[in-house]
Amino acid sequence: MKKLFLTILAAITPIITSAESKNPIVSMKTSHGEITIELLQKSAPKTVKNFIDLAQGTKEFTDALGQKIKKPFYDGLTFHRVIDGFMIQGGCPVGNGSGNPGYKFSDEINANSLGLDKAKVIHPEKGMHEYLRVYPPQKIQQMIVQPIFKKLGITTQQQLDQKQNQIQAEHQKIIKTLTLKNLYEGIGYKYNDKLKSFPMKTGFLAMANSGPNSNGCQFYINLVDNNYLDGKHTVFGKVIKGIEVVQKIAKVKTGSRSKPLTPVKIISIRLKK
Repeated sequence: MKKLFLTILAAITPIITSAESKNPIVSMKTSHGEITIELLQKSAPKTVKNFIDLAQGTKEFTDALGQKIKKPFYDGLTFHRVIDGFMIQGGCPVGNGSGNPGYKFSDEINANSLGLDKAKVIHPEKGMHEYLRVYPPQKIQQMIVQPIFKKLGITTQQQLDQKQNQIQAEHQKIIKTLTLKNLYEGIGYKYNDKLKSFPMKTGFLAMANSGPNSNGCQFYINLVDNNYLDGKHTVFGKVIKGIEVVQKIAKVKTGSRSKPLTPVKIISIRLKK
């Protein structure tokens, strides 16, 4: 009986193992040392695939000359923006933060799993939510009224003038219940409640963007917990070895626009076998 049990166990073990979805691991070799990163495949499948395919050279992108090519995208690029106490950002093909691979793709974020569906924009006692400290007050007001304008069909100055009373009524009503999720959705973010998103913690990787659904090739590694960015950037990986290398990069001398005075190069990014 025991022998039969062991035979059955040996037969099904490969099936169990193959059914397990293990996260891919990549080695990022830099001019300051090696960083090992676990990619969070279930949390951001499209983002992880895009990152791996660019890194391995299997995904077509548009180069600086406008030609569509395939090659290991990140090889030789730099960490072009380094802010100690915040993050290190890399993956820009032109080295100044304005480059892209010739395409954009959507965010992969679950606002509910980050608690943004319950976080009130205006707390009765605490006032404005701490996550909004990066925005000037007038920007916050603009973000709040945008969905109101959409609801009331306001597209012209004349309509704005005519519907002031309705705007005020809607504003008073919405401000009591408005959550961060509602606010971000009002400026264009779209969320997927089937994913499990991770917050912006130290050592986690996220996609850099210029607003909703503008992901391409640039990414950053958090040097501290940057939770005020939750819900606005796709988190797709975490450093599992070499965090001291990340911290070393964070200490380099920088100049204008937080660009290192001596380039910090990404030598290669490859899947670990």
